Amino acid sequence: MSNKWIMSSLVVMMAAGPAAAQQDLIAASQAGASPLYFEPAAGTPLVTPGTFYNARECTPRNGLPAFFKKAAAEEPLLVGFIGGSITQGNAGYRPQTLRYLQAMFPAVNIRALNAGVSGTGTDLGASRVREQLLQHGPDLVFVEFAVNGAYAPGMEGIVRQVKKSGADVCLIYTITGPQTKIYAAGQVPENIQGLEKVAAHYGVPSIHLGMEAAMLEQQGRLLWKGAAGDTTGHLLFSTDGVHPLTAGGNVYAAAIARGLEKMRKRAEQGTRPPATVDNRKQAEHGTPPAVAAGSGKPAKARLSQPAGGEKETLPPPLFPDNWEAAGMYAPRSIATFSGRWEQVTLPQFAPWFPVIEKAVTPGAACTFRFTGSGFGIFDVGGPEAGQITITVNGKTMQVQPPLVPGTQVYRLVEGDSLPVNRFNSYCNNRYRGQHQFFTLPEGRYTVSIRLSSQRADKAAILGPKQQEDIRQHPEKYSQGVLHLGRILVKGTPVLNGKE
Repeated sequence: MSNKWIMSSLVVMMAAGPAAAQQDLIAASQAGASPLYFEPAAGTPLVTPGTFYNARECTPRNGLPAFFKKAAAEEPLLVGFIGGSITQGNAGYRPQTLRYLQAMFPAVNIRALNAGVSGTGTDLGASRVREQLLQHGPDLVFVEFAVNGAYAPGMEGIVRQVKKSGADVCLIYTITGPQTKIYAAGQVPENIQGLEKVAAHYGVPSIHLGMEAAMLEQQGRLLWKGAAGDTTGHLLFSTDGVHPLTAGGNVYAAAIARGLEKMRKRAEQGTRPPATVDNRKQAEHGTPPAVAAGSGKPAKARLSQPAGGEKETLPPPLFPDNWEAAGMYAPRSIATFSGRWEQVTLPQFAPWFPVIEKAVTPGAACTFRFTGSGFGIFDVGGPEAGQITITVNGKTMQVQPPLVPGTQVYRLVEGDSLPVNRFNSYCNNRYRGQHQFFTLPEGRYTVSIRLSSQRADKAAILGPKQQEDIRQHPEKYSQGVLHLGRILVKGTPVLNGKE
């Protein structure tokens, strides 16, 4: 196979830039789905807010009025978590945060949803938040995507969808190792500044999870990245520089605990600033979190009844091309199929895709219509993954590099349809959820996605260090199939043939 085909596949799948190593690490974390509902596992630590204090760590803005109102009434609560691998994993912060909430309100039945998808950002997050979270009616949604591209238009789409559902929302900012020095210098990382603009515009609270870690590292009490077991004289945060070990996740969760206590105190006092006001001055002069002295547990209190729970009237969008209209759809709810397709199940992906549409012969196609500005696929990558071609309104399309580095939002231009490769170096003897989005000018479109007869040079893509499995099991890699789990649409699809 010519180098042209190999390079075109790599250009489509990989975003270049100074953060390539970090993006490589995040993409490599992609794997299967986690159960949607979860409880803290036995042994999950109950974090305490501790003694760290920085007034800028949590900006309450309008707080979490609906959540605290229901908690005060001892009504059942549902909490959703959406983000990337740090959210999906069991060490990052999520189980510890749920346990803290359950201890914070021991008389309340609090359940939780895990909508973390490793290696993905706010583009896919905005597409899946409705199906994976909002249809279940959460009262509070934590959103974590700062290390996964921090794509602000996608974050705005998530915030608008959550706010319109009537749920409260809180943005939480995880970081990578180099960013600890930015916090230690009293600054905020640039990618997080973009997300803060969204939080300020909608008056939603935000919490910087990395501030205490930055201070501990500066004091020599925390090692951000080290070998497993290297804990002598310091806390080991991670072994890879991104994904926390349990001790690192506890530091993150303690920041959330402090933020919750800060917002609860405001709710008790009945203080709620006007909507969409970024209350920075009040944040700078905030008060330390309320903690029961010497107990290591959240202070108990009966809450007042702040306004909340009703769906809010939102301000005009900050980004005209935000992702509020994004959604994901079971393929047969919006598409027609031609050629040979099989409906299969893959147990490790069942929480995302109860049924997967598998294209097995070249030319097999799915076709759908929509009005909007983009579409994509959420599929399963693995040794058998093949290549696809795309036509839009009957015209063949070429895929160009992402509009924004670090995202999976690619451009389409008319031209000879070079195959889009669904196999990549992360598919070495493993299966992974993956997605790719294609942007278009606003309009009405008919899209066909077709399995290509072209075969990528998978050995070349894997590279010299990943040859063992392909040599031992060439029959897997010689296939070229598409495992289609969901179709993504930024706009309004035609559902079952009806506008």
